Amino acid sequence: MTDRLFFALWPGERQREGLARAQRELPIDRGRKTHPEDLHITLVFLGELEAERRACVEDLADRVRAIPFTLVLDRIGCFPRTQILWCGASQRPQPLLDLLGALETGLRDCGFRPESRPFKPHVTLIRKARAMPARELERPVSWPVSDFSLVSARPGECPRYRVERSWPLIS
Repeated sequence: MTDRLFFALWPGERQREGLARAQRELPIDRGRKTHPEDLHITLVFLGELEAERRACVEDLADRVRAIPFTLVLDRIGCFPRTQILWCGASQRPQPLLDLLGALETGLRDCGFRPESRPFKPHVTLIRKARAMPARELERPVSWPVSDFSLVSARPGECPRYRVERSWPLIS
């Protein structure tokens, strides 16, 4: 099986520590915690790509122009159907939506269709978890976003994600 790829926001050490703290403080009695080195926000899932399509995706990323922004992760919630506990943002900054829009628009030229579900920026903290009511995060995680990354998923490994390439956001 080949690696599956996706565009993501990859946290710095300070943000990773804040997310790991939020994960530890969750009152859970079951579930599988995301490895701290795997915490991220998926922007666009790409799947398995042959060389030509991957080159198209990377060329697109080379051309994306978006400005840096700060994302404040201030909510804990649950996707009951998928049994995922997450940490997310109650506000989606316009530069984040612009970055996502630029990626989705450019990916059409590489043969991708945009995601039909609305974008909900979140970090998966625990999988196979019991549902819990959404609430504010006691200590929000402020995340200055200055780049985006192409990440590969390596099945069966831990940590399972590896940043392949990153592109800066430019003011």
